[in-house]
Amino acid sequence: MNIILGMGIILVFGLLSGKLAEKVKTPAITAYLLLGIVFGPFALGIISEHIIAVSGTISHIALSLIAFSIGQNFSGKIFRQVGNQVMWISILEAVGAWLITLVGLLFFKVPLYMALIFGAIAAASAPAAIIMVVREYKARGQFVDILMGVVALDDAWGLIIFSLSLAISKAMYLDLSSSIGNVLMGAIIEISGSFLVGGVLGVILSRIGLFLKNQTDLLIWTIGVIFVATGISLHFHFSVLLTSMFLAAVVVNLNNESFKFFDILNHIDWPIYLIFFVLAGASLEIDLLGKIGVIGIVYMIFRIVGKFAGTYLGAHIAKSDDDVKKYLSLGLLPQAGVALGMALIAKEQFPQAGNIIFTTVAATTVVYEIIGPFFVKLALHKTNQIHN
Repeated sequence: MNIILGMGIILVFGLLSGKLAEKVKTPAITAYLLLGIVFGPFALGIISEHIIAVSGTISHIALSLIAFSIGQNFSGKIFRQVGNQVMWISILEAVGAWLITLVGLLFFKVPLYMALIFGAIAAASAPAAIIMVVREYKARGQFVDILMGVVALDDAWGLIIFSLSLAISKAMYLDLSSSIGNVLMGAIIEISGSFLVGGVLGVILSRIGLFLKNQTDLLIWTIGVIFVATGISLHFHFSVLLTSMFLAAVVVNLNNESFKFFDILNHIDWPIYLIFFVLAGASLEIDLLGKIGVIGIVYMIFRIVGKFAGTYLGAHIAKSDDDVKKYLSLGLLPQAGVALGMALIAKEQFPQAGNIIFTTVAATTVVYEIIGPFFVKLALHKTNQIHN
């Protein structure tokens, strides 16, 4: 099967699987993953190896768009709106999941560079799944407001933690004899380069975008700059995620009409995400599932413990209500797109261990996306936020 025919089949059956998922109240991302597994080389073989070979390019495009979308949450206006509670909780629940998962995996003899990556991925949640449940049950109230604020910032902190962890892990993995100072210097260079590229191109995107009134021109300009930022980052081995996120953060703080750069992408981004998630499912190495039993269980348990501990500590410091302390972490358990994207990057960077990381995260993502929405509903029910 040629690549164009393969992409067409992915889009058509992806749409159908997404509609079926709506009927049975399952997140669309879960449906795309399962479709990829069924159509992939380890099952029906409809998606062949040479189609999967282009998944790296698709992944970089999808992840740059995801990170750009997340970056809009780093506006001064949003930080002023979310308040003290959301800032404390969002930072500490992400850091808590990272550190506790890291320590838990180290206890089970997982190498440090792998544990760092797993811990960083644990910080991410699934905003789409959480928002879907809130909308479905028409939930509203102070608890929902805090939950939505934390969800908006959660993946942003997660991307920063992952970029730091990945830079350190790569330096450790590539040169095991390197000193801590050299490892940290390599990480600083990668992160600083990402900020520099994102910052400069963010100013250019924002300033020239002011003069583009035609929607088509604006779409071409926005995509073009995002692709240039992504391409430069790949060439110099900077972080694609950080570059795109900082690109968006600069735009949203420079331009009073920055929403137009993000709204315009809504016309083209979802087909890319669909292909990305289906190919992620097809890339899953089924034969590795039997080898990740302990790691997968440890990862899931310690991520949940980390989310609970970090949320409770943040809520305690911010003097939040008891309901927030007890139940907000239940609303942060779903995990999907950003975590998968992180795992795919790890798979690319670490030829051997990357397969185990990706397979573990992909398998646990399916579990999280199935059970996560039920815990979100439970949190809303316990806090009397459901009004339908």
